[in-house]
Amino acid sequence: MTERPSAVGGPREFRFSRQDFQRVQRLIGAFAGIALLDHKENMVYNRLARRLRATGLGSFQAYLDLVERSPEQERGHFVNALTTNLTSFFRESHHFDLLGSHAKARGRLSGGEALQVWSSACSTGEEAYSAAIVLHEAGCAARILATDIDTEVLRKAQRGDYALEAVESLGAERLKRFFLKGVGANEGRVRVRPELQAMVRFSQRNLQGADWPERERFDVIFCRNVMIYFSKEAQQQVLGRFLRALQPGGLLFVGHSESYASGNPLLRHCGKTAYERLAGAR
Repeated sequence: MTERPSAVGGPREFRFSRQDFQRVQRLIGAFAGIALLDHKENMVYNRLARRLRATGLGSFQAYLDLVERSPEQERGHFVNALTTNLTSFFRESHHFDLLGSHAKARGRLSGGEALQVWSSACSTGEEAYSAAIVLHEAGCAARILATDIDTEVLRKAQRGDYALEAVESLGAERLKRFFLKGVGANEGRVRVRPELQAMVRFSQRNLQGADWPERERFDVIFCRNVMIYFSKEAQQQVLGRFLRALQPGGLLFVGHSESYASGNPLLRHCGKTAYERLAGAR
């Protein structure tokens, strides 16, 4: 069988058949609920080829056999390789403006009870720490649960270590107040201050899996730019679970290109890609 060309026009290092790609689609759908589209074939090859080199395997068939039979050994690497993690501090800043206003208003009514926030696809932590900054500035006691399916990005998030250019847009005051500048070998990097890190708890969760925080109730849920990878049916199933976890009057923030929450009778549109949970049956 003739090799397909690589994304850069040369021959591929490993044979990657249509059947291999379809098998990847089935596996990532089963493990992470991601509906991987056909035009992602080159991306899949490039990312998984690194895992073939790392494992010393010579074919995609052998690698995918390993993924299926050895979940503890390789499945996490497989999922990590195929999940996309694009984020930044205060991305879609209108959400954080609304979060600050919501926290201040709620603080006047709650008697100081901590605000419960869930960053449900937190990637490398910028979203969760941005929320922590806003809530700290608002004088709001808060507990933030930050979850992701990708174990590698969670390790980075827990370290709270970033390149200086990733936070320079926050301004000198926030930079001084919430980050420690690296020196010596760490020059050009910053670390989130311990008091901010203490507001955030990181945990691996699959939004379509059994490891859902069923007993927890939240005042704010962020789920941005992840549902675009799910089928329409899966989007509605996850939304239903969010609604059961979200307190009446709580906020749900979605991605700028996502419409899965529109038209739901238990949600009121309250800002750009922002919704308030109405009272009603859970």
